[in-house]
Amino acid sequence: MIHKDTIIALATPSGVGAIAVIRLSGENALQIVDANFRSVKKNKVLKNAKTHTIHLGHIINKGVVLDEVLVAVFKNPRSYTGENVVEISCHGSRFIQQEIIQLFLEKGCRMADNGEFTMRAFLNGKMDLSQAEAVADVIASNSAASHQMAIQQMRGGISNELKELRTQLLDFAALIELELDFSGEDVEFADRSKFKELVAKISFVLKRLIDSFAFGNAMKNGIPVAIIGEPNVGKSTLLNTLLNEEKAIVSEIAGTTRDAIEDELIIEGVAFRFIDTAGIRQTKDVVENIGIKKTYEKAENAQLIVFLLDSNKFSHASDLFLEEIETIKKRFPNKRLLVIANKTDTLSCHDRAILESEIADIILLSAKEKTGITALKEALTSLVNTGALSNNETIVTNSRHFEALHNALIAISSVQQGIDLKISTDLFSIDIRECLRHLGNITGEYDVDKDILGHIFSNFCIGK
Repeated sequence: MIHKDTIIALATPSGVGAIAVIRLSGENALQIVDANFRSVKKNKVLKNAKTHTIHLGHIINKGVVLDEVLVAVFKNPRSYTGENVVEISCHGSRFIQQEIIQLFLEKGCRMADNGEFTMRAFLNGKMDLSQAEAVADVIASNSAASHQMAIQQMRGGISNELKELRTQLLDFAALIELELDFSGEDVEFADRSKFKELVAKISFVLKRLIDSFAFGNAMKNGIPVAIIGEPNVGKSTLLNTLLNEEKAIVSEIAGTTRDAIEDELIIEGVAFRFIDTAGIRQTKDVVENIGIKKTYEKAENAQLIVFLLDSNKFSHASDLFLEEIETIKKRFPNKRLLVIANKTDTLSCHDRAILESEIADIILLSAKEKTGITALKEALTSLVNTGALSNNETIVTNSRHFEALHNALIAISSVQQGIDLKISTDLFSIDIRECLRHLGNITGEYDVDKDILGHIFSNFCIGK
């Protein structure tokens, strides 16, 4: 599907730099650049050049040299978009960038919309829809984990996972449709036992992919970690120590933190989003109570909870410590909990030993003296199941894919129920088509609504 119009955009970030790359794509991209490009090798014409070649020369407008440039030529279909693509590497002056783009706009190009180069790649069959969406995730990745998941997706992770199952389901769907054509003769072309096995296999895969979304979404956007505890146990000091900056106000006055303060830290390639919360205590202060309510809300939405205790209070309140830990565990039974004893720089070796012996898996640290922080980071990463990443498993990170998988599971569950109840084939054949439609929507193998495509690619940067 070669588009008749030729689009142009700045492919590198806007601003001043050493170089800038201007990208053109479309049927006439080579001819448009040729008209204003003079190669250092006389009489060299880009449209006659071999694909995947680079040419040194000058961009000229009405006899005036705008810049010395390198022009890369990619001819259809062997290009990113599947069309003729030209990439001009010029000097990074904003003036030069604007002059070159304006020149080619006057010569017949139009400015590319957000993500239009990648949308053309999808429409021209260079990648499926899930791979196209992964391009944006690769650009936005800010940690090793999010980058790894995006690369795996861009290389066809979820597409490969579903392709074979979808093909097999299509084969059975065709046989079942054939049965409907011969409904009066009471024949079965589709082996019901094998079909039942396939439906069970599809259900299993869909459930596994759906279950991976919570982990994948957290890894992509940062795993939320709520730091909770009583006032003045050192929550804000711990946040500042982890981030190595004065992010939160630290004061001896109880109840200083009244709102949640968030920031991100990457540990061993995994992004953690730490949330410093208001201290938990009984108070009549209306504003502080609002902050405490927020603390519980943030803890409820977090994947990990760091519960901070003041180790100096342990010697005369050990039973109270244990009660507080049990209270937090009961309040958040499904959360992963790390119990931290802070301010241990003032403890004797004897007291430290007792503390560790009486409270299982407790981490001793001093946020103020920055000791024990390494142990905390190791504990945090150990609570994150990175095995799926190590094994290169498919992990769903896209909410659109999650919704489509969920809808496909509902449809295939109805098929399963229909087989079990031995209902008429024509009744559950509708559910088979529905399941295929939702699976096809993920990769774009089904007729995807134009509005959906517009929404997906509108989130891309211009030039990609």
